[in-house]
Amino acid sequence: MRWDNQRVDEPGGPALLPMQNLVRTVRTPEFEGVTFHEVAAKTALNRVPQASNMPFKWTVNPTRGCLHQCRYCYSRKTHEYLDFNSGRDFDTQIVVKTNVAEVLRAEVAKPGWRREHVALGTNTDPYQRAEGRYRLMPGIITALAESGTPFSILTKGPLLKRDLPLLQEAAKSVPVSVAVSLAIMDTGLQQKVEPGTPDPRARLNLIKAITEAGLKCNVLAMPILPWLTDSAEHLDELHRELAQAGAGWVTTGALHLRPGAREWFMQWLKQEHPALVPRYRELYRGARGGFTTYACSEYKKWLGQQAASARRRHGFLDRAETTWRGRSSPDESTDEQQPQLVPLDIPSGPAQPSLF
Repeated sequence: MRWDNQRVDEPGGPALLPMQNLVRTVRTPEFEGVTFHEVAAKTALNRVPQASNMPFKWTVNPTRGCLHQCRYCYSRKTHEYLDFNSGRDFDTQIVVKTNVAEVLRAEVAKPGWRREHVALGTNTDPYQRAEGRYRLMPGIITALAESGTPFSILTKGPLLKRDLPLLQEAAKSVPVSVAVSLAIMDTGLQQKVEPGTPDPRARLNLIKAITEAGLKCNVLAMPILPWLTDSAEHLDELHRELAQAGAGWVTTGALHLRPGAREWFMQWLKQEHPALVPRYRELYRGARGGFTTYACSEYKKWLGQQAASARRRHGFLDRAETTWRGRSSPDESTDEQQPQLVPLDIPSGPAQPSLF
């Protein structure tokens, strides 16, 4: 395990794994089948590699691994850096940085800190169910706001409602951006593809609660699954429901099949929709015949056109104000008025130098 720079002198309990920075390992009846590895983090801020071309330089990840269990999650590969596997371990072996708020507060108090934008929800969901147990986010939000550091949150978790008063207060002193991830309206499909996530209605209610609290809430409708959620009917239903919930903007994107996620998603696809496997292999066929991460440009252009039409039908062109900026992706949308919402922090190249 890569824990050498996270040592604690006196572990708080017996370890089930030989992690040198482990404070204790916890299993509880409320989280059946899940193991929490509580660690003492030496750093909270992660510098984003320049090669990633992200519109922000810093992230904070309170945990590693995610109870949402999304089959397609691009972050799965990062669990292998901890000597876990990117499948079942990613879903059940959750590393929790129990002191992350205290460490962050010290880091942003340093004279050299430039108060640059910090993104939350890039490699793990900060409001997954584990947050209900550990309550790390209130301290993180407070540390960022009190230091004058702007920040953004991306989540699938309605638990964010708990912290709306904190976010309202933070927004008085620093720019605060909130986005909800919702791309599947079919509850049956959603529970198979994202078995640990709240259902679509719960996330729509979250969007409504955020907007009623006076905060803008944008939506990442990603990933759109070819032949499963890319029909005109599904995209229309999705955008209609998001408009009714008060979403500020919707950014769509096709499924990315990165190594680490690809194997698990394709295994699920073979079990649930075997007839689609050859079509996915063709859609994601690389120049040398193997898999590539991205769908072909023709498909992405087609999907962008479908999504742009759905946005127009449901009035999103009238709601285009946003402070989030991101990379342009011309083949993802044909809508020139589309603001560039901060995309997911997809790792490219080497892992982030500081995992904790």
